[in-house]
Amino acid sequence: MPRIDRLISRNVGLSRRQATQLFRSGRIRGVDDVVLRDPAEQVRPSELPRVVLIDGQSHTLYSRYHLLQHKPVGVVTALRDSRHPTVRELIDDAPLVDDLRPIGRLDLDVSGLLLWTTEGSLLHRLTHPRYGVPRVYQAALSGPYSPLPSDQPLLLDDGYAPAIHNLVELLETDVHPALALPSETQNLATITVASGQFHEVKRIFAALGSEVIGLCRVAYGPVKLPTDLPAGESRAIDLLEIFADLHPAPKVPARPALAEP
Repeated sequence: MPRIDRLISRNVGLSRRQATQLFRSGRIRGVDDVVLRDPAEQVRPSELPRVVLIDGQSHTLYSRYHLLQHKPVGVVTALRDSRHPTVRELIDDAPLVDDLRPIGRLDLDVSGLLLWTTEGSLLHRLTHPRYGVPRVYQAALSGPYSPLPSDQPLLLDDGYAPAIHNLVELLETDVHPALALPSETQNLATITVASGQFHEVKRIFAALGSEVIGLCRVAYGPVKLPTDLPAGESRAIDLLEIFADLHPAPKVPARPALAEP
C-alpha cells in the first residue's frame, strides 16, 4: 500500500521532504476537515482516488492512471521533440502526467486511438507480440489492393510476415470521423494486425499494390476510439480492468521455409 506522503509527492509535484513539512505544519486536511499528521500513513487501494486539502486547495491523489487519447495528424508520439508538437503536450494537465507513457506509437501523419498508462508491466503486455493484442486501422488508399495470399503468409520487403487478422473493404458509411479522406482517395479498407512494427500497415498495403494516403487507428483490443472525442482530447479509462484477463496469445507453429526457385 502506498504511503500518503509519496502519493502527495507524485500527484502534487513536491519532493518527499516538502510533503513531510506540510504534514508537520498541519497544512494538509482530509475532506472531513480533520488535520492529517502522519506522512507514513498507508492508503488502501479501495480508498483511491483520495481527495485531500492542501492549504484549502483540493487535490485528488492517484496511485496509477490511464488515458484514452485521440491523437491528431501532425503530432508525434513522443514525450519531447524539437521539431514537432508532441502527444505529451496535449495531456499536460493529466494526473500523474510525469509517469504516463504512451502504449505503442502512431506516426506523425496517422491519427486515432492512443492509450497511456503509468503501469510499466501493463505497457509491456499491451505492446509485446507474445500477447498479440489486435489493433484495428481504417485506411484511405490511392487505389485498389490485391487480396491476401491464401496459401502462404504475406511477406514484406524485409522478409517480415505480419500477423494480419482481418482485411476487408470499408464502406463510406462506416468511416470513423477521425480518418481524414484526401481528395485522391480511391479505396477504403479496414485492417486488423496483432503487432506494432514500424510502418507496418503502410508496408502491408504497399506489398498489396496500393498506397496508404490516410490512416487512423480506431481500436486497440476491446478499446474503441469514441466517435465524439475531438482530436487532441483525452479521457480517463481503467485499462487494468479492461485487460484484466489478458493472456499470451497461443503459439502458432512456424510455417516451413519456401524452397528456392
